[in-house]
Amino acid sequence: MALFSLPFLMVAPNRLVSGEPVSVLAVLHGTGWLLAVPAALLAWTAACRPGRGKLWAMAGLSMALLTGLLWLAGGHAARVALTASPLARTTLGAGFWVAAMLLGLMAAEALKGLRLTRRSTATGLVAALLPLAGLLMGGWCDDLSVMKEYANRTEAFWQAIARHLQIVVLALVPAFGLGMSLGWLALRRRRMGALMFPLLNVLQTIPSIALFGLLMAPLAWLATALPSLASAGISGVGLAPGVMALTLYSLLPVVRATLAGLEQVPASVRDAALGLGMLPGQLFWQVDVPLAAPVVLAGLRTAAVQAVGLAAVTALIGAGGLGGIMFEGLFASAQDLVLLGVVPMVVLGVLTDAVFGVLIGLVSLNGVDRGNSTLATGHAITT
Repeated sequence: MALFSLPFLMVAPNRLVSGEPVSVLAVLHGTGWLLAVPAALLAWTAACRPGRGKLWAMAGLSMALLTGLLWLAGGHAARVALTASPLARTTLGAGFWVAAMLLGLMAAEALKGLRLTRRSTATGLVAALLPLAGLLMGGWCDDLSVMKEYANRTEAFWQAIARHLQIVVLALVPAFGLGMSLGWLALRRRRMGALMFPLLNVLQTIPSIALFGLLMAPLAWLATALPSLASAGISGVGLAPGVMALTLYSLLPVVRATLAGLEQVPASVRDAALGLGMLPGQLFWQVDVPLAAPVVLAGLRTAAVQAVGLAAVTALIGAGGLGGIMFEGLFASAQDLVLLGVVPMVVLGVLTDAVFGVLIGLVSLNGVDRGNSTLATGHAITT
């Protein structure tokens, strides 16, 4: 329905005009009709009985059809470029984006149902994305509007990605350290925790633009009063207020996860550790932290994905990053320039979530092994 009821492509005389819609039937000619084969097979597979074979087929056919749609769009854009003016733009339409989203969801759901190991899942994802990467790197899609925007800003694009990652990392490192400390404090001092979480909840509800405004004046005053801070890059605009705001936004999930992780450490494991003669510091670092780490990392995972998205808004106060490209496109009414900033942010968010998922799995196994070892040792001493 998405492919046949929504525009597959939009062809415009320049980047500022919305252009004329092009249906998928208008670009389906010649070898393009070969896409009917994976489409029909996918529809037939979806009607089959559940099983691992069905899931494998759905994952493979979904990605094959997605690659084929991009191939079809790139080929039509190349044909338009042969006859149109150099300013003409061929943009991916709503039909392509909706179909791509649904096909990606089908592939992801099929892989999830297969319950593969982490290595097999990573191998499958790389194998699925290689054809798409081949089309992009091979120049097949260079005549699409978003790729023309990339070609005009290649150096600035990669600088924006590096800046975006810098903002996220600089915000998460203090949020992790401070959040762990506050979570431990909330566990030891229940009254302080009762006062802390309402404050963190209020911080979470403040709009990002308003929080930037609240931070700009104090930071500007500090930079004026202390020239050493100004020479270090601290000012009312730029990186400093953006990083501080993201750090404050990241505190709530990290603190809550730390408290929840420490609370779920079994008392029997703590008793066994104390029976071994561990000091409070050793108990915390060698028992509490390893067993609570999966839950803490889950909170940091939420904060990290949230920070990847919120970092875009810091471009409004001069911090840079992918938000700068996105807002440039918005102010110029250039849709594909907006996509050039938004799509990498989505990819970064997905990759961040996947990396933390792998880390949580590895830490969970390590924490369970260490907890079992402590219990076994304590049981042996008791016996």
